[in-house]
Amino acid sequence: MDFKFVCKIYDKIEKTTKRKEMTTYLVELLKSTPADIIDKIIYLTQGKLYPDWTGEPELGMAEKLAIKAISLATGIKENEIEEDAKKSGDLGLAAEKAIARKVQSTLFMTPLTVEEVYNTFFKIAHATGEGSTNFKIRALAGLLANATGLETRYIVRIVTGHLRLGIADMTILDALAHLGGSISYRDLLERAYNLTSDLGFVARLLKEKGIDAIKEVKVALGRPIRMMLAQRLATPEEILEKLGGLGWCEFKLDGERTQCHKEKDKVTLFSRRLENITKMYPDVVNAVLEMFKEDDVVIEGEIVPIDPNSGEILPFQELMHRRRKYDIETMMQKISTRLYLFDLLYLNGEDFTNKPFKERAEKLRFIVHNNENIVAVPYLLTNDPENLFEFFQKALNMGSEGLVIKSISQDAIYRAGARSWLWIKLKESYQSKMVEPVDLVIVGAFYGKGRRKGTYGALLTAVYNPETDTFETICKVGSGFTDDMLERLPKMLEKFKIQHKSPRVVSNVDADVWFEPAIVIEVIGDEITLSPVHLAAFNKIRKNAGLAIRFPRFTGRWRDDKKPEDATTVEEILEMYQQQLKKVEE
Repeated sequence: MDFKFVCKIYDKIEKTTKRKEMTTYLVELLKSTPADIIDKIIYLTQGKLYPDWTGEPELGMAEKLAIKAISLATGIKENEIEEDAKKSGDLGLAAEKAIARKVQSTLFMTPLTVEEVYNTFFKIAHATGEGSTNFKIRALAGLLANATGLETRYIVRIVTGHLRLGIADMTILDALAHLGGSISYRDLLERAYNLTSDLGFVARLLKEKGIDAIKEVKVALGRPIRMMLAQRLATPEEILEKLGGLGWCEFKLDGERTQCHKEKDKVTLFSRRLENITKMYPDVVNAVLEMFKEDDVVIEGEIVPIDPNSGEILPFQELMHRRRKYDIETMMQKISTRLYLFDLLYLNGEDFTNKPFKERAEKLRFIVHNNENIVAVPYLLTNDPENLFEFFQKALNMGSEGLVIKSISQDAIYRAGARSWLWIKLKESYQSKMVEPVDLVIVGAFYGKGRRKGTYGALLTAVYNPETDTFETICKVGSGFTDDMLERLPKMLEKFKIQHKSPRVVSNVDADVWFEPAIVIEVIGDEITLSPVHLAAFNKIRKNAGLAIRFPRFTGRWRDDKKPEDATTVEEILEMYQQQLKKVEE
């Protein structure tokens, strides 16, 4: 398959901000793609080579090396290419311009294929050791020497991690449904994706074997399942009423949510973002191997930091010291961990995701034998709000954030990838106004003035709307940043910078700089108010008004453990606003 055809589709997608048009172009691309490389097309369209959870090296070639490769392929000086990139803000466009300036004959050029481009990217990503830098430069230059201007633009963007087409996972699923023959297949495809976390795998299976094969997709060891998420309410009474009068209450621990896959003597740990974090927690790996010697399992829980002397739970921030490439053994001595388990998704060939929660939880407790390294999370089954509140207070006293109360109805299956009312959070800070911080996605920025000149003065942030797969703005955040943070902001956000508002961003505010929704930060404010400017929950409370956070402040916590789709939702913001109104009335 010619890579040039792929680039022409990318160009069409880049020029539209309408999701339906994006989907149409994507369907055109997927229909034209042979089954044996459709997974590669999916990954390239996502700006990667394989799913994030594989633990394989990321592509992300440094721009300085890419500039050297462009110079080598075109004969144009590096400083000229760099200057063009600064002017346009896009090294891909600078590379396209450089190729146009190159005096070349196309007589002996052979068209680039998708396979050739992908395989070269793969070699670049995996090159290590002495001579690897020169190898990467030469490999990229070799591609560019045979590329047209349009191909050059996208080759450089992909290899440097700046593709930014604005295509979300949900748009790809829409396109796959059309590829399968009917938009009615959308739910089946999403279920397959939720169980495998691999859109390339789903696309190839659909193209090779059809929709019947998609229906048969099940949990597989080594492939992370997209995690189920909880809603939130403010009082025990509301929660029990929402759950039909009876709830299974579990401690909500402030740690690193983790999905553990054990097959024979191999354990793989996945984070909430489905990143492979196995190397960061060798003590957890050993504990899982020891406890589940004879079992192949997929279990879910929370890794929390523990004081090795007192055995007490430490703050979440302490755990981040374990997220490092080096000196892990040393950090293990300083910061111990404990794995609190709360769900069973797979056991010895049996898929538990379609079983009711109560059955999953009881089976989990049957196979877990609590010790100092692994315990089943404490729980209470109750229909009494007073009992629930007492258990809530007990959880707080033991260092927990609060509770997650779960439905025990027969339809309470594990809803992979969904935020469901089958699980409801109760935290202490829900008891008054906006004391509870929210997780917001950075979608834009405003240039600083005065002391902040030369950096960003404020960030435009948004909440997630899962119904439309978009991000609706809710506030500008300019407080809570240290001078050091402010100085580093432009560099930190540079890789997500785009030339126009992302098609996934819903905003009436015109930012100075736009970003692809990617980074999640924790924000606290005084209260949630109606807003004529911001579009979060627009028209939900009052006509021509959305919701905004009044006096927002950055807490200092970058939520690297969360994808943008894991951020606070529109529905949660609505619920928090309505709880504020109730408090005022009381």
